Amino acid sequence: MVQGKKRENRFSRIERVRAEKRAKTAAKFKERLERRKLEKKNPELKKKRQAENVPMTIDNTRAYDPSMVTIPSGLHPKSTILAEFTERSKSKSSIKDSNAADSSEPSGSKVTQDPDSTAAPGPAAPAEFMDPEHAADIANDPFAAYFDPDSERDPSEPPKVLITTSPYATAPTWAFCDELVGVFPGAQFFKRRKKSFRSAAPPLGTVAGWAVKRGYSSLMVVNEDHHKPNALTIVHLPSGPTAYFKLTSVELTREIYGHARASPHYPELVLNNFVTRLGHTVGRMFQTLFPPMPEFEGRQVVTLHNQRDFLFFRRHRYMFKSTDRTALQEIGPRFTLKLRSLKTGLPSNNPLGAPMKPLELAKDDEEPEQPYAHIAEEGADGKDEDEEGAEKSGEEDEEAGEPAKEEKKEANKGGKKGARKGEEFAWAWNPRMDFKKRNFYL
Repeated sequence: MVQGKKRENRFSRIERVRAEKRAKTAAKFKERLERRKLEKKNPELKKKRQAENVPMTIDNTRAYDPSMVTIPSGLHPKSTILAEFTERSKSKSSIKDSNAADSSEPSGSKVTQDPDSTAAPGPAAPAEFMDPEHAADIANDPFAAYFDPDSERDPSEPPKVLITTSPYATAPTWAFCDELVGVFPGAQFFKRRKKSFRSAAPPLGTVAGWAVKRGYSSLMVVNEDHHKPNALTIVHLPSGPTAYFKLTSVELTREIYGHARASPHYPELVLNNFVTRLGHTVGRMFQTLFPPMPEFEGRQVVTLHNQRDFLFFRRHRYMFKSTDRTALQEIGPRFTLKLRSLKTGLPSNNPLGAPMKPLELAKDDEEPEQPYAHIAEEGADGKDEDEEGAEKSGEEDEEAGEPAKEEKKEANKGGKKGARKGEEFAWAWNPRMDFKKRNFYL
């Protein structure tokens, strides 16, 4: 122990640390007041400070995806997405220049174009960053007829949407469906018939066929688990695609404090942060649920905000307080969606593969098949029919050569174990996709 030095006890150390924290907080507060005075006199200082002090988050530092159609908003200055887009645009422009140079014709020649050929309308994206392949896919997707300006459909007429539930639905799911009917102007709700000992509930593919015959353009099915809605299936009619979403955080209008009262006006639609090709497909699917021409008198807006592949649904009424300020009042409902799968066609009526063959009675002159014939007819060397067949097939493959082996491998890949007949997934979620936190797909 050092002589002449008085040891502090616990209470004195606590008081000293508290005094240091109070002094540091007071210094920061004084610095903020001085900075506020300077920025009030010169607003450019505030803009410069906000541009330099951008926090790094998972959203603004997301990884680059080659399927991106537009640039995500609010990127961090250190993000590599903007550099990737500029390189892609430079490569595309260089390819165009080389093609133009190769296809240049001598003077006096004229390039004729077919007058009947009409160019597809381009998507709403920066032309310098738009990939021609993405533009062609968007122009020829299943929703192109809805966005066709030359179509004879009345833009003020809302699309017909059929809303139903899974079998054995309860009151909470029906209440949520009533909220959806109020959100989509042309929606109609029908209760799903329950299963009974005499007849089973019609499968989803049959319901989609009924909706097509009755002129519906979309089908929405709310699934229920433990007396709560937990999933939402959206089917674009008449030929698909079919999107399956996980449904969470459901709050009805009556559960929102200070909610506004909805009016029958057609709402506006805001789709935020859908930047990839898959995201554009999902966004265009939601666009087909609303009329193309909203009614601005109602001042109602429906927002689908994509953040980390979670779709946050909100409905508000906006009010203009001045030329610079706007107030929002939430109407409801509110819920969150997470895309799980996207199929190219309609739902299949056969969830377990091909139907079983009907029973056939054996004729009198035929011997009945033995139930365990592969055990009774084992060879003397202990090999059964499967092993002998495998050896024969291996010998045949060796004789046929490598092309036969490649065809066999492709056939085995095509028949996935547990795959449903007549269904093809354009995109499906996998738990391994969540390991990398900065990879997003919408």
